[in-house]
Order: sequence, then structure tokens, then C-alpha cells
Amino acid sequence: MSETFVSHLECSLTGKRYEAGRVHGLSETGRPLLVRYDLSALARAVSKEALARRPEGFWRYAEFLPVGKPENRITLGEVTTPLIRTPRIKAKLGGGEILVKDEGRLPTGSFKARGLALAVSMAKELGLSHLAMPTNGNAGAALAAYASRAGLKSTVFCPDDTPRANVEEIALQGGDVYLVNGLINDCGRIVAEGKDKTGWFDVSTLKEPYRIEGKKTMGLELAEQLGWELPDVVFYPTGGGTGLIGMWKSFAELEAIGWIGARRPRMVAVQASGCAPIVRAWEKGEEHAPLWENAHTIASGIRVPVAVGDFLIIRAVRESGGFAIAVDDFDILDAQKEMAREEGLLLCPEGAATYAAYRQSLADGRVSREDRVVLFNCATGLKYPMPQAGRRVDRAKPVDYAQFL
Repeated sequence: MSETFVSHLECSLTGKRYEAGRVHGLSETGRPLLVRYDLSALARAVSKEALARRPEGFWRYAEFLPVGKPENRITLGEVTTPLIRTPRIKAKLGGGEILVKDEGRLPTGSFKARGLALAVSMAKELGLSHLAMPTNGNAGAALAAYASRAGLKSTVFCPDDTPRANVEEIALQGGDVYLVNGLINDCGRIVAEGKDKTGWFDVSTLKEPYRIEGKKTMGLELAEQLGWELPDVVFYPTGGGTGLIGMWKSFAELEAIGWIGARRPRMVAVQASGCAPIVRAWEKGEEHAPLWENAHTIASGIRVPVAVGDFLIIRAVRESGGFAIAVDDFDILDAQKEMAREEGLLLCPEGAATYAAYRQSLADGRVSREDRVVLFNCATGLKYPMPQAGRRVDRAKPVDYAQFL
């Protein structure tokens, strides 16, 4: 017996309703579909107290998610990712409390596990057998792992400068991986054009409705971890923006069922200065972000030159009273090194971008010294190239121990 509180799907641009329980991609206007729930029934079905007794991991929020049959919830042992305090950095900067939400603890080492677990689970529930996507690395790894777990075929296209660890991980976990001499939008075009020829289903960012629902669990988890209070500011590394959109959606749903009030964190979309279409649109007061030409940054996960959900990202930022900010690659590397040496946290470049953005925002007054902020580290830093290190000691010669002082 299927058990879900989904009432319908809805075009994010026009509000047109679409029937639940059927395979959907984008709406007829080419915009993302959002999953809507019978929130009154959901509120009657679960309480904060009942939730607190459940095992950790994002499937604890099953009532808030679209998968109807428990046997279709594909899992790889997800955990509730920790909120890590950074007292040395706080003291050094003289700001408010800084919490790092470390998504690198999830299966496949990144927050992409959330969205792809839901997308794959719904693909299984809806009878799909072959999934395809473009990726800068981590999403493809998550798709390959969860698809293999579900017994589904996955095909993944990466820019040819994708970190080797990601490419090899995708292949080892069962995905058919191909390198493309272009950027993620070029990979996306190949996936879109191949649908009719191959029969695969496109699980690109926001081109199906369920990755948002998986990323939404970041907001549910954050609220629960903070005692159903929300922080003052959330810094989020923004490429396709699924997580920022999903968190914003989760806050609205939590308020609707009476678990939180109307207060929201200011949402900050963090991009790299070499690829900042959302920042440019936000600064111009526009709602759509045209293609960013010649996109480049060391933070490959946010090297997304154009986003199908651009208007949803910008709306969330504006409605929250937040802002969009770009940081240079030099500052990203410096932030990564500082966080590692001061706090022992090895952030991925995209996560380091959020710390660089916080430092910049604290300095220019966009964030106050009293604000409690959450920085999202979206993946383990172990997946990315690191500077060469290590000096040699010759065991056959007398050791000069003074050099170690």
C-alpha cells in the first residue's frame, strides 16, 4: 500500500498543476516542477516528538518526501550531517557563531547524495530503468552509486577537466562515464538531445521534480538540529541552486504545519567570480540569469554557466533579505587553508567559497558581528587535488632533529 502525502506537482513559474504519481520532467513552459503536499494531513501524521525517536539520516523525514513505498527508499547508510562550531575562527574574526554543516559525511562524500537518493528512489517507484545526467563530478558519483544500489542503469557526462577522483568513482560504482570537451551545460545538451534516441530519463539539476525534495532535507535537518530555530544567515555554494531552493521550500512547509515561525535566515548565494551568473542577475535586479561566457573556477561544483532554476534561486535570496556574492579563486584557496589549519576542517573548494564569502561579508558589513551563520560544506575536501607536500628524511644518515622544532 502506497503512503505519501503528495497532492500534486506544480509549475514553479505558472502554478499549473500536474498529476502526481506519473513521470514528469520540466513543465510545459520548460520550468522546474515543484512537489506539493497535503500539509494538513502531514501535520496530523507526524510530530516533533515522534521524529526525535527515529534513527538519524534524511529518510527520517519520510512524511515530507514523495516516495510512497518504503521498499523504494534507496539507502546507502545516510547520516545526519554534523553542525561543527569553529571557535578559533570566530575569535580570530570577532564575529558571531559560525557553524559548518559538513555534508561530506554523506555516502559518496557529498550533499548530492540527498538529491540523487530521492531521484533514484522515485525513478524506481515510477518504473524507470535508465538514468542520465551531466555533472561536474559529485552528482554523477551519487547517481552511479544510488542507481547501482537500485538496480538501474546510469550514464554520466562530465567536462573533461572534472577531477579524476570523481570520474573514477563514477565508473567504479557502475556508471557509464563519458568526458566531454566543454562545460556542464554542453554535457546537459548531450543528455537532453539523447533522450529520444536512447530512452534514458534526464535527471539533470531541476529537470525532474525530486532532487529538490532530497536537498530539502538539509533545511529540515538544520531546523531540527537547532531546536526548531533557524540561523540568522545561511551561506550556500550555488551552481544549479537545488539545495538553496529546496531549503527555502522546506522552511515554508515547516511553518505551514506549525513547527517553526515566520522568521527566516537570510539566504546567501555564493558563486565564484569566474562563474557568477546569479550574482550578476541579482545585482542588476533581474530574475533570470543569462549564460555566463568562458566560465572558470577551481570550485568545479559551482561552475554552472546557466541554471534552469535561476529565478527560484533569486526569489529565495530576495524574499529572505539575503544577497548573492562572488569570491575569487585566490580567496577560496586561502579560506580552505585557514579553515584546515585553524579548525582541522578540510573543506572542498565550494565549501571554502562560503567561508571566503562570510569573511568578505563580515568585513563589508553585510553580515553583523552578532549573526549566527551556517556555512554549507558540500563535499569532502579529500576528493579534490591538494598541494604537493612532504619533506624527506634519510634513514641512513644522522637525523638533525633541530629541523623539526
